[in-house]
Amino acid sequence: MGRQGWLRTLATSTAPAVHLVCFPHSGGSANAFRDWTTAMPPEVELVAVQYPGRGDRLGEELVDDVAALAGHAVRELLSLPSSEFVLFGHSLGAMVAYETAVLLRDMGQEPVRLHVSSCLPPGDMMNRDLHLAPDNEFWAVLCELGGIDQGIAENAELRNILAPALRSDLRAHATYRPSAETKPLACPVSCYHGQGDPLVDEARLPEWATVTTGGFRLRVRPGGHFHVTTDVAALVGEVLDHESD
Repeated sequence: MGRQGWLRTLATSTAPAVHLVCFPHSGGSANAFRDWTTAMPPEVELVAVQYPGRGDRLGEELVDDVAALAGHAVRELLSLPSSEFVLFGHSLGAMVAYETAVLLRDMGQEPVRLHVSSCLPPGDMMNRDLHLAPDNEFWAVLCELGGIDQGIAENAELRNILAPALRSDLRAHATYRPSAETKPLACPVSCYHGQGDPLVDEARLPEWATVTTGGFRLRVRPGGHFHVTTDVAALVGEVLDHESD
């Protein structure tokens, strides 16, 4: 991995025309997007955000506030070589990506597209109290979603390592409310839904269109909440295809 701090470069480009910036789910690290590297065209640099409390930042203090997570990411994104930004956020990462898009817009660097995945519109969340659930219920729900291997959930030592970041991220998602003064973005927004995702009411997803005056598209994919690991090449192709905007 390239950079330290809040960003990790997963696929480099000698002269990037686009920085594809990815924001992981609750408990996730920048490595969640490692499989995307094989689908990157040469003009795209793949960058993922590394939240504190996981991976090579395991010992750092957790941040349980979406706006703060976005603010830290933006400070480092603005230091990258000049190019267009495309943002992709999965689950909690969708909220952080949205806040990041707003901050970049307010600084005159609005992304060319925002992609949100497996997440209700800003301020909404099902199972909002999951971060407060007793351990048995907490791990059972996470295993059911497919984000945690059963073997990890049954290992007390690993649970103790992973639980603080997971609960902190879920709390950040549950307590997030967008500012009432936030103006709509101008960039197009794409929303991806994993068919059968128990955490997302598909009927509510068209409401994401209200966060922008630009275009909006909704895509339904197989794979449930973690559909981002299903047919990665096709997903990356859609993310980088702006001809249909």
